[in-house]
Amino acid sequence: MYQPLEGYIKFNCNLVNERIEIPTELFHPLNFWRTLLWNKGLIGAYPDGIGFGNVSIRTPGTDQFYISGTATGCLSKLEMAHYSLVERCEPDFNTIWCRGLIKASAESMSHSAIYASLSNAGAVVHVHNRMLWNQYLGILPTTSSNVKYGTPAMASEIIKIISLPETLSKRVFVMGGHEEGIIAFGKTVKEASLVLLELGK
Repeated sequence: MYQPLEGYIKFNCNLVNERIEIPTELFHPLNFWRTLLWNKGLIGAYPDGIGFGNVSIRTPGTDQFYISGTATGCLSKLEMAHYSLVERCEPDFNTIWCRGLIKASAESMSHSAIYASLSNAGAVVHVHNRMLWNQYLGILPTTSSNVKYGTPAMASEIIKIISLPETLSKRVFVMGGHEEGIIAFGKTVKEASLVLLELGK
């Protein structure tokens, strides 16, 4: 079975290592749907321990967002300490700035590209599923197979694909260069998660 090197951060991550408090109205839905997706096997870890999948929620009125931390895919349930606040992202410099007790997910740059492009996107969900990936590759909007995850090139690719009418309508796209990877977005974590769950029906 293919085992992508999920969890390996490919950008410069400037972490302010301190405990963060996520507002209850953001933390509860974020963690609820993350747990549900984990139970469905859409977030998890491969046999070698490398985790996959992540969820994020925007801080209202900003482009900042809370995201599950790197290497947390193996955990069935997360606590607040397992999330990081991404305060700034500079794809041109391959750098993000975050705050928390854990480094932000390796997919933070991809999440940031969506929030920066869509003011009405309130949440982003990235999952892995081989069957769905094979089924929808090239059928749903799909990023270039030459562009790898967690890179400035992927952020640039997402900015292009996110503006397509079909992407805006379906609120989901396949990561062509990141086997098994699919990303959905929505106004809420529930909305983004349901988009993905509907694909499997």
